[in-house]
Amino acid sequence: MKHQDMLGEMLDSAADRLAAYGYLLTGSQHAGEDLVQDAIVKVFVRQRRLENAKAAEAYVRAAMRTLHIDHMRRDVKWRALMPRLADDRSPGRPDDALGEQDRVGEALSTLGKQERTVVILRFYDDLKVSDIAAQMHLAEGTVKRYLSQALDKLAEFLGDIEGDLERIAIVERKK
Repeated sequence: MKHQDMLGEMLDSAADRLAAYGYLLTGSQHAGEDLVQDAIVKVFVRQRRLENAKAAEAYVRAAMRTLHIDHMRRDVKWRALMPRLADDRSPGRPDDALGEQDRVGEALSTLGKQERTVVILRFYDDLKVSDIAAQMHLAEGTVKRYLSQALDKLAEFLGDIEGDLERIAIVERKK
C-alpha cells in the first residue's frame, strides 16, 4: 500500500482518536491538533514500512507522545534559562465554554504538564510506572510522586475517583 493511501485510510479511521489523544496530552485543542500534525509529518516524511492503517496510527501515537515529552523538556530548560521572560500561568484554553461543561477536561487542566502527562500515559495509554519513567527520562519515584499528586488534585475536583479510573473515557464524535 502506498504511503499516501495509508495516510488517507488512517486519517479516515483514526483522526478523531488522534485529536482526542493530542487534546489529552496538551490540554488544548489547538496544541493537540498541532501535535497530531507534527507527528504525522514525522512518521510519513520517511518511507517507513508500515503494514496497515492501524500500525500507522500506533506509530503516530508513539510519535505524539515523544514529541510532547520533548516539548515539555525544552520548555523546562527555556524557563530555567529565561526566568524573567517566562510566564508561570498556564495558557488559556481556546475552548473555555466547552471546557466548563467537561468536568474531566477541566480537572485535567488543573494539573501541571508533568502530572498531566503522567496521568495520560498511565491511564489512557495503560503504561506501567517503569515504562513512563523510561519514556520521560525520570526516576520511578518521581513518576509515582507526580501520579500521586495528580490523583489527589483530580480527586479534589472530581470527588472520589479511586473506583472510577477505568470509566474515564473519550467519546468519539460521530461523522
